[in-house]
Amino acid sequence: MDVKIALLAGDGIGPEIIAEATKVLDRVAARFGHKITYQPALVGAAAIDATGDPYPDETHAVCLAADAVLFGAIGDPKYDNDPTAKVRPEQGLLRMRKSLGLFANLRPVALFDALADRSPLRAEVVRGTDFICVRELTGGIYFGRPQGRDQEGTRAFDTCTYTVGEIERVLHVAFRLAVSRRRKLTVVDKANVLETSRLWRETAQRIAREYPDVAVDFMFVDNAAMQIIRQPAYFDVIVTENMFGDILTDEASVISGSLGMLSSASVGAEVALFEPIHGSYPQAAGKNIANPMATILSAAMLLEHLGLDAEGKAVRRAVDRALAEGVVTEDLVASGEKACSTSEVGDYVAANV
Repeated sequence: MDVKIALLAGDGIGPEIIAEATKVLDRVAARFGHKITYQPALVGAAAIDATGDPYPDETHAVCLAADAVLFGAIGDPKYDNDPTAKVRPEQGLLRMRKSLGLFANLRPVALFDALADRSPLRAEVVRGTDFICVRELTGGIYFGRPQGRDQEGTRAFDTCTYTVGEIERVLHVAFRLAVSRRRKLTVVDKANVLETSRLWRETAQRIAREYPDVAVDFMFVDNAAMQIIRQPAYFDVIVTENMFGDILTDEASVISGSLGMLSSASVGAEVALFEPIHGSYPQAAGKNIANPMATILSAAMLLEHLGLDAEGKAVRRAVDRALAEGVVTEDLVASGEKACSTSEVGDYVAANV
C-alpha cells in the first residue's frame, strides 16, 4: 500500500518525537511491504518565524493532499509569556482543525499493565481503565465570537456557542464508538448552569433514541472530573464539548502515569490528523529526553484508521514490550532504574515491530 503522510513536527519537542514515530512507521513499511511518503510542512511558532503565519496556505495544501496527518506539538515560551502578541502558535492549531473539518477528537485512556505502579493513583483504582473521550473540536468557547477586551482593557470576554448540527455530528461519532465497544456512553456537560450545555443534553436525549442498545448517562463536568480520578474504570465512552474535553483528558493522563502516553485522532469531513495530547514541552526541546510513546501510539492509530489493523497492533505490541522491559524515558522510570533517551525508546520500539 502507498501511504502519503503530512508531517507537521511543529515546536519544542515536536521534531524529536515525530522523528521517532517515523522511525517506527518506516519499520512497519519494511516489514509489511508498504511504501510511506512523508511531506514535511510548517505549523505553529516555527511557521510564524518563517512566514508570519502559524498555519500557512502551503501547509494546508500539504494536509489536504495527504492520506493522513501526523502532528507533533505547538507552542513557544516567547508567545506564552507575551499576552499582547497578535499572532500566536495556537491560532494555527485552531485554524488547522477548523479548515480540515476535524470536528471530533478521539482520546483513548487506558492503563498499561506495566505502568500500574507509576500512576499517582492507587493500582487498585486504575486497573481496568479503558475509555475513550470524544471531544468536540471546532466549536464552543475556543471559536466563539465576539472575543476580546473592552476599550479600556479592563474587561475581557469569550463567547461559547454551539449549534444543534455541531452537537449532533459529534454525538453520532460517540454513539457509534459506544456500539463498537461496551455500549455505554456518558455525556458530560454543565446543564445546571450553561445554556449551551442544556442544548447538548436535549440533543443527546433525542439522538439516544436512535441507539437503543447504548446505555446513556449524564454527568456534570465537575462531577466527571472527580469520578475520572475516583473510579476511572466506570467509563466506556465519554462525549463532551471542546473546553471540557480539553481539561478532562489532560486530567485523565495521570491514570497512565504520564502525559507522554496518551495518543489521539482528530476526524471529520476531510483528512484525519493524529497527535499526542501533550504540549511542546519547550524545557526538554533538544535534550533527547522527551517521551515519544504518545506520538508512536498516534502513529498506530493512523495505521488503523487507514485499515492497516495488523500493522497498528504490531506497533502496540512493541510499545507494550518496551514498557514491560523498562525501556522508558525519565518521566516513567522506576526508582533505581536508568532512563532511556527519546531516540533509544524509538529504536527499541522500531526494532520490535
